[in-house]
Amino acid sequence: MELLVERFLLHLKAQRNFARNTVKAYQSDLAEFLAYAAASRAASPAALDRLLMRGYIASVSERKVSRNTLLRKISAVRSFVRYLLETGQLETDPFDLITIPKREKRLPRFLTEGEVGRLQDHNLPAEVNAREESYYFALRDYALFELVYSSGLRRSEASGLNVGDLDLFSGFVRVMGKGSRERLVPVGDKALSALRDYLDTRPKPLAHGLPLFLNHKNGRLTGSGIALIFRKMAKRARFARPMNPHSVRHSFATHMLDRGCDLKSVQEMLGHKNLQTTELYTHVSLERLKEVYDKAHPRAKK
Repeated sequence: MELLVERFLLHLKAQRNFARNTVKAYQSDLAEFLAYAAASRAASPAALDRLLMRGYIASVSERKVSRNTLLRKISAVRSFVRYLLETGQLETDPFDLITIPKREKRLPRFLTEGEVGRLQDHNLPAEVNAREESYYFALRDYALFELVYSSGLRRSEASGLNVGDLDLFSGFVRVMGKGSRERLVPVGDKALSALRDYLDTRPKPLAHGLPLFLNHKNGRLTGSGIALIFRKMAKRARFARPMNPHSVRHSFATHMLDRGCDLKSVQEMLGHKNLQTTELYTHVSLERLKEVYDKAHPRAKK
């Protein structure tokens, strides 16, 4: 079945435009499933029956993984099974009548507006330069943070930006999101100012096809490099809790909704395919609203 899995992964990349990281996750999860199937002597698609699927789900559950990890692994196998059904390799769906647990709804972590301000204050390029760090890299890090917070970018999206994707005149950035879906996102004035300062010191040339954010070797700054930069910024601001690019993206969405932006616009700026994904942030905003109400209203609590 290894060959069928390879064809399935190729189908995800070529026909369904799945992101590279998603395909890698599917590859890892399906390799684990194939190992279980081989140990159970299920060597062909015809052997993928309901009993095998129940056994696989039970074996993963016994390892005490989180519910969302379990669901991700089940999703990978179900997608593979659907592919086998569509291509005629399998006649019946082995997942029929199997109850799949629901996904845990965890509210995203985000920074308060005060914490964002504190983070900015402690990472101003002039302040960082005084601590004997490179002024150019301080400008880069500050511009990077301002852009991610201003436009709600994923770290992979920020890493993938080229110089030509940024329109400083109109105040927009062109982003390539998940599933190769392109979108235009507004960039705020503070972020535009920080980006201009950074580009003034960035090594030339500034050709449209070159990476916007560079590492120490003048190559493209990777997603893991961005995460490291954000951790260092949080350390300078003496944050007690962890801060990463995704929590800054969450902060963008939460603050936009707090200040009256409509849900559909936030969905478009975040690049969410489904509105349900974006609706999670309304729960965050409502929780905060209730908190403020409980503190402020004299008869809110006994």
